[in-house]
Amino acid sequence: MEKEKLSMMTSIPGPQSKELLERRKRNIPRGPFNTALTFAKQGRGAILEDVDGNRFIDFAGAIGSLNVGHCPPNVVDALKEQMNHYLHPCFHVMMYEPYVQLAEKLNEITPGDHHKKTFFLNSGAEAVENAIKIARKYTGRKAVVSFERGFHGRTYMAMSLTSKVKPYKYEFGPFVGETYKMSYPYYYRKPEGMSNADVDKECIQRLETFFLSEVSAEETAAIIMEPIQGEGGFVVPSKEFVRKVKEICEKHGIVFIADEVQTGFGRTGHLFASEYFGIVPDLITMSKSLGAGLPISAVTGRADIMDAPGAGEIGGTYGGSPLGCIAALKVIEMMQEEKLPQRANEIGKKVMKTFENYKNTYEEIGDVRGLGAMNAMELVKNKESREPNKELTQQIIQACIQKGLIIMGAGLYGNVLRILSPLVIVDSQLEEGLVILESVIDEYCTKM
Repeated sequence: MEKEKLSMMTSIPGPQSKELLERRKRNIPRGPFNTALTFAKQGRGAILEDVDGNRFIDFAGAIGSLNVGHCPPNVVDALKEQMNHYLHPCFHVMMYEPYVQLAEKLNEITPGDHHKKTFFLNSGAEAVENAIKIARKYTGRKAVVSFERGFHGRTYMAMSLTSKVKPYKYEFGPFVGETYKMSYPYYYRKPEGMSNADVDKECIQRLETFFLSEVSAEETAAIIMEPIQGEGGFVVPSKEFVRKVKEICEKHGIVFIADEVQTGFGRTGHLFASEYFGIVPDLITMSKSLGAGLPISAVTGRADIMDAPGAGEIGGTYGGSPLGCIAALKVIEMMQEEKLPQRANEIGKKVMKTFENYKNTYEEIGDVRGLGAMNAMELVKNKESREPNKELTQQIIQACIQKGLIIMGAGLYGNVLRILSPLVIVDSQLEEGLVILESVIDEYCTKM
């Protein structure tokens, strides 16, 4: 496959995809959503080819799971080699070295130079569930605090911590008890006359008042926070806000959990977003780009906290599968050798410069934001009202797909376009993708 070239042979969906869509409709429930109504045949780097021969530039990266791109050769070769030895003896039955190697590596590269320990699961939601279990076991407390617009997964604890009713929570209750949500800065939608510092101050005051009015700090096991909100709309808080939350945790003996499932592994221009904010989490959850597309997740944290559960109290049959561990070790190697966090900053500069131009040109581009290669624009009816424009967002997404660019939405209001392109994307692909995006925006938006 000519990995640097986009090529559209049919409309989307093409004939073979239409046949597969009918089979999907007959055999798979409607619940799992699909952004692009087509089916993959092969992928390399930042290019995806479908079964009808259409080649797309991928600005979604499997929702941020492919920072090292589709099918990186060194990962594929390592997986083939591993499959010659064993597939899954199950760590709980007979241990294997890649599990230990990856734990050692994550203990080394995650923020902080204290003694850390790591164990593995299958998904981001599982990592969140187990981080909460560990925090409760360690502290002997029950309450857990998350934040408005946060997303932590679809299992019941993770869904209870998540802050978006539709489509994630509607009619799925009751939810897990002793979970609470606090305010998280959203500077674009702050009240008129308030500064960003005022927003931070108000959010912190609400948290401190919560400990007086709802649940005492002494009964709170953990605060879990995405350093940058992902599904919530790529909302970036100030360093001061994040550090203040961490200080409150330290003051009251509350476990601070950084959910870096989407922000981890180079996406923000740092190996972990926590580094940008200058904080050291007590526990950190990881998944998505950890495994180059293979299902694996991790919880890493202070050794004394991680050792709180006894033997058999945490784990899972497939957690830390040998193939997932091998893939993750190669991902970390790629991150370091190819300097992918630095590449994320280069990508982000190009994207944000383009996005700022959109914002200054089109009435419906209300805000642009991001860190590193985690970039987004928020679409509104007009700049004055800032009324969310979900319909326009969906129109732009589907029009981009028809032209060969895969892109996704996000946000509490469904009105945010987000970019999570693989960090291995080459400049020509990035620029061609941005040209497509601009052509669609120019078609659907109003010039000022």
